[in-house]
Amino acid sequence: MFAKIDVNGDDQAPLYSLLKAAQPGEGETPAIVWNFEKFLVDKQGNVVRRFTPITTPEDVAAVIPEYL
Repeated sequence: MFAKIDVNGDDQAPLYSLLKAAQPGEGETPAIVWNFEKFLVDKQGNVVRRFTPITTPEDVAAVIPEYL
């Protein structure tokens, strides 16, 4: 659980492949550019939103009710 994993590149963890495929982001590449990038998954397991590292937890919390 506490092992280092890759979030980009050929050795990226399968979870991040799935997250980035579902929500590729707004940049030129779907790569995760910095820590604290966030993904929101609905109760059916669909990846529904991706948030930049500068998005505050309060901003994320504001959209969660849309997916409940």
